[in-house]
Formats: sequence, structure tokens, C-alpha cells
Amino acid sequence: MSITTKTGDDGDTGLLFSRRTGKDDPRIAACGDVDELNAALGLAKAHLQHSEFEQKVTAIQQALIALMGELATLPEDADNYAKAKFDKLTGTDTAKLDDWIGELENSGLSFKGWALPGGSVPSAHLDFARTVCRRAERSVVAVTKTEPMPDSQAVVYLNRLSDLLWLMARSVDSPPSDQLA
Repeated sequence: MSITTKTGDDGDTGLLFSRRTGKDDPRIAACGDVDELNAALGLAKAHLQHSEFEQKVTAIQQALIALMGELATLPEDADNYAKAKFDKLTGTDTAKLDDWIGELENSGLSFKGWALPGGSVPSAHLDFARTVCRRAERSVVAVTKTEPMPDSQAVVYLNRLSDLLWLMARSVDSPPSDQLA
């Protein structure tokens, strides 16, 4: 089977459950932004190998795949999505981010004023991923204004994720205060 289907040559693309929509649909833009976020996180992860953040980034990437599935499902197919038992973001996913944020905030991490991205390659990639995350969040908000996503954690998850990525970037460049001497 070829990756080239040619079904999008006329400017439309596939959603789940054999639905089609234009490539300029806000839902497709949101999927693309989340996909770009996942790729940006992959770059960050490549520079975080063997660090405390590598597995966390992998877990986040897996959650983003679930989010793309949600975004690729029209409201009228929500029941089909549930019946297919595809992964969906849950409050537990958001709570995991909250826990990681709390760990970083309680680690002695200190910072003052604005952060200037680029203190190191890993932190620069985390900051880049954070900005892509904010764009993805804006795109998902645009979708929810026109088409409901009932019980979705998408906006909350992305909002929390951008906070976590900011803290992770600061942590990569700043050892906890109890390690400073």
C-alpha cells in the first residue's frame, strides 16, 4: 500500500469514519498544529535523552495522538469514536500535567523576569514546542467555537501543557536552588 493516495489532490482530506472536509477547515488546521507540536516535542526529546524529561515527553506525545483523533472526529461521529474505544484525553491526563508542574515548582526552581529562550539547545526546543502548543490551543479554541467537543479536555490540556513546557525549559537551564553553591 502506498502512502500516496491522491485523494487529497482536489483540496480535501479525510477525517475519521470516512468523512471528508476541506484542507482549510479549522478542524484540519487544529490537527496540523497539534501534529506540529508533536514533531516539535520530538525535537526536544531528541535533546533530552537519558534525562528526567524524556519519558514525560513521550507520554505527552501519546496524549497528543489521542487529541488528534478527537479533532479528526466530527460531532456526529462522537458515538462511533467512543464505540471504537479510541484513546481520548481525560481529566487524568490533565492531572498528570498538573502533578509534573507541581514537582517542578516544588523542586527549588527559581527564575526572575522574562525568560530568554536559547539558554541551551534542549531548552530552546522546549520553548519552541511551548509556542507551537499555544498556537495549537488557539486553533482548538476556534474549533470549539463552531463545533462542540463535549467532555473534551483539549483546551485545558494544551493550556496546562504550555505551562509545563515553560517550566521544563527553565529547569533544563537552571539547576534547583538547593544544588547551587
